[in-house]
Amino acid sequence: MASLTRDLTAAAGAAFSAMGLEERWGAVRRSDKPELADFQCNGAMGAAKAAGKNPREIAGAVAEALKAYPLVLSAEVAGPGFINIRVSDMALSGRATDVLADTLAGAEPAPDPQVTVIDFGGPNVAKPMHVGHLRSAVIGDTLQRLLRFLGDRVTSDTHLGDWGLQMGHLVTELYDEQPDLIYFDANYSGPYPEESPVTIEDLGRLYPAASNKAKEDPARNQRSQTAVAELQAGRPGYRALLKHFIDVSVEALKVDYAFLNVSFDLWKGESDVDHLIPGLIEQFRTAGLAEESDGALIVHVAKESDKKEMPPVMLLNSRGGTGYHTTDLATIEDRMTTMHPAPERMLYVVDQRQALHFEQVFRAAELVGLIDEGHLEHIGFGTVNGPDGKPFKTREGGVLRLADLNAMAFEEADRKLGAANLPEDMGSEERANVARLVAVAALRFADLQNTRTTNYVFDLDRFTSFEGKTGPYLMYAAVRIKSLLRRAEADGNAPGEIAVGHDAERALVLALDGFGAALLGAREKRMPHILCEHVYGLSQAFSAFYGALPIANESDAALRASRLGLASAVLHQLEAGLQILGIDVPERM
Repeated sequence: MASLTRDLTAAAGAAFSAMGLEERWGAVRRSDKPELADFQCNGAMGAAKAAGKNPREIAGAVAEALKAYPLVLSAEVAGPGFINIRVSDMALSGRATDVLADTLAGAEPAPDPQVTVIDFGGPNVAKPMHVGHLRSAVIGDTLQRLLRFLGDRVTSDTHLGDWGLQMGHLVTELYDEQPDLIYFDANYSGPYPEESPVTIEDLGRLYPAASNKAKEDPARNQRSQTAVAELQAGRPGYRALLKHFIDVSVEALKVDYAFLNVSFDLWKGESDVDHLIPGLIEQFRTAGLAEESDGALIVHVAKESDKKEMPPVMLLNSRGGTGYHTTDLATIEDRMTTMHPAPERMLYVVDQRQALHFEQVFRAAELVGLIDEGHLEHIGFGTVNGPDGKPFKTREGGVLRLADLNAMAFEEADRKLGAANLPEDMGSEERANVARLVAVAALRFADLQNTRTTNYVFDLDRFTSFEGKTGPYLMYAAVRIKSLLRRAEADGNAPGEIAVGHDAERALVLALDGFGAALLGAREKRMPHILCEHVYGLSQAFSAFYGALPIANESDAALRASRLGLASAVLHQLEAGLQILGIDVPERM
């Protein structure tokens, strides 16, 4: 569905083209001074400079051409050649009607839909997630929702960390506690029990215990290294234990992710691509890309154009083991060969401090012919900080577990609801559900409203507020519209034909018109905060409309039906935007 911005740009572009000038000079955008105009076109100055003509003359001719379009109420030249445009009430009425009827709520599909993999989350098996996992989860999930909404074919993968030293620590510590388990009998090949010998609580205890011992005892650490080597070599008992470790961990991870309204299509890990590594290494050898260096096997990925040092990729370390470079490359190969159709693009939503790692991996992937480097993107993000500006910690100085963060948000949301004027018939179950939705809205929007590459300070009291630029405020804005429409329906008043006339109505429809551009901008730049700005601006515009005009209480039947229709269009788009942000709206609160 075309927006007013796009329609006006096409009209202005045609006017420039008719004068023998480039169509691109007709770009139209929302006016910087809404009191003077709805839209503006600033291309006349650039076109005049390129053509050696007078900018005001060009602007005047374009303005005259624009006046011939029914959607244009006025087009005036200002200053050195700015064109100020106001659109007609009829055009705004039509736009609001289209938004209400459109399944995309006024947006338009991406012009270049792609088959995309989004790699985000990245939790480690047997380790509880912490506050540092919040951003990858929320940003990655929002991007998958956004891309799907606009027509991209998306597969999300959490890419579990399940193949490193922590696995050796778990195996050896479990052996020390329960050496008689069948998994440790080297002569036994299965079948192994279906039921896991450990719980998530056991894993949470076993790993730190082994890790602390290994830090102080080299021999203890070597035992874990040996166990990792045997695991990676395919020892059946250890592989069976690994499956238990993964299954138990994933079930626990799903609880934390579900609270945040985050989901994945795939729960693959590093261990899933281990079988590809020998062949992958052979590809690098055959291509003449791999070379020995101090006992390790490396691939040089530096380019002459590099302005800073680019270390080589390490395929095998001096002990013959593999690290993240190799497993990430094998994961790319797995996706390219097993997914049908093959991905056209892969997005990695990972802390921006890992930028060098991904640059190395992407270059190596192209060198060996897996995929063009330009089709791999690292979507980096900043950190969640405490009031001191450093990464957020608990009062005791430790890393805050994500489960504890979720619980804190729920408790604060429930406290805020307790102080609010809730419906008298709201039971405990409904209130708990609303509190969870408020907590999720608070956490997700607080994160997403920031430019993702920047850090932000965690402030739970502010995030859960129903005032200001917060998720709960936006949720309440949608709930208020639902309540308004319910009351109107109970009184026998239904939405009808939208006829815009008042300034507050005009401003509201102009806000609605920006949805498509916000979504496409967020998609192009991989920046969810662009959508956050739109839904917040739309909520503010509705609040101004709500405060300026009677809606359900309007005495004129036609006006009442029109304003209820406009409110319905706003709710339709607001809920669509909030859904993309991962925020569900309750029926009441």
